[in-house]
Amino acid sequence: MTDRIDVFIQNSIRIRTEKGNIYVDPFRMREEPHDAAFVLITHDHYDHFSPEDIAKVACDDTVMVVPEKMSGKAAEVHTYVKEIQTVTPGISETIDWLDIETVPAYNKLKPFHPKSAGWVGYILTVWGERIYIAGDTDATPNAESVKCDVALIPIGGTYTMDARAAAGLINTMKPRVAIPVHYGDIVGKPEDADAFAKLVDDDVRVEVKIG
Repeated sequence: MTDRIDVFIQNSIRIRTEKGNIYVDPFRMREEPHDAAFVLITHDHYDHFSPEDIAKVACDDTVMVVPEKMSGKAAEVHTYVKEIQTVTPGISETIDWLDIETVPAYNKLKPFHPKSAGWVGYILTVWGERIYIAGDTDATPNAESVKCDVALIPIGGTYTMDARAAAGLINTMKPRVAIPVHYGDIVGKPEDADAFAKLVDDDVRVEVKIG
């Protein structure tokens, strides 16, 4: 199942399903597939909300989902997609065929992602599995309480938790699979994935997809 999850760079993710492809925070896309059923945006920083990359993946039927507080900024790309829907942290709803839950994504002490901004991570139910894309967050109580089968977690530090804190979060959450993201380019080093994997408990499978 996780072989249908692609991680490109930063938090740029594609989940390939039989009903359509789901992109999260597309960024620096090398191709222009125009095959997105959904584009989900976690927050408005340039490496997560990239209009030029949304244009590469969107098509006439694409639904874009964004945090409510960036609805004005999201209007910049309204011509690329069929519709734009907004969400707030802590909701659960079905949009078309996709079951979505949102989790607050924020820093505990750093200033980059304040809780008041209303940024989100997403839990998507796909193939009967709960897939958590955390977004730019620290190891917060909200993240620790997530129940999921697969967790895509930032490990690069600076703007998010680092590899050690991310491993601690995974060891608390206990998903079946952990996939590190948001490292090796703008922040973090490629070898952060190895450090993360060594710190994660043996009963959680770590899959490294970047690089």
